[in-house]
Order: sequence, then C-alpha cells, then structure tokens
Amino acid sequence: QVQLVESGGGLVQPGGSLRLSCAASGSTFSRYAMGWYRQAPGKQRERVAAITSGGNTNYADSVKGRFTISRDNAKNTMYLQMNSLKPEDTAAYYCNTFPIFYYAWGQGTQVTVSS
Repeated sequence: QVQLVESGGGLVQPGGSLRLSCAASGSTFSRYAMGWYRQAPGKQRERVAAITSGGNTNYADSVKGRFTISRDNAKNTMYLQMNSLKPEDTAAYYCNTFPIFYYAWGQGTQVTVSS
C-alpha cells in the first residue's frame, strides 16, 4: 500500500509563499498523473493542480499564475510552489493520483494565509 506524506504547510501572510511536498512510498509513483487537492472547512475538496507522469500540468483557475506543480519521479516526490498567497487559499492540502484516487489519503498539510 502506497503511503502519501504531505509537508511544508504553515502560517503565512497574504502575498507570501510556501512550497509543499508530497512524498510517496512504493514504486508506482512515476506511473500515474498526480494532483494537489485542498479542502477548506465546510467546503468540498477541490483539485488545485495536476501533473502527468511526463510533466504536463494543469491548474484550477483560482491558482493559475500563482502556483506551480512539479514532480521528481526519481525521488517519488511532488511539489507545489505557492506564491502570492491569498486568504482564500487557506485549507488543508492533500496529494493523490489524478483523476482517480488510487492511493489512500495522507494526513495533509495545513496552509493558513492570514495577517
């Protein structure tokens, strides 16, 4: 069973930056497209960004131009560089395969954007 571990969240002021990491155990990581997802209290989980095994990316309109998704298949790790953060980006961030969730969800990492 692949395990996903998200890290890199924290408290940041509006306009600040954070870099999230998603580390996956096992040997299947490079086979799948991966995605970053977020869920704010009282809201449904939403996809933030996705990246294919070959590196093609797509983004939710709300983060386009501010967030950058990347992956290192040799390290079984995916990243999300978040710039120009806004209070509405506050949420728990998770990673998983895209568009079908093949892996069990990790604990997520909390991002709070507040002054």
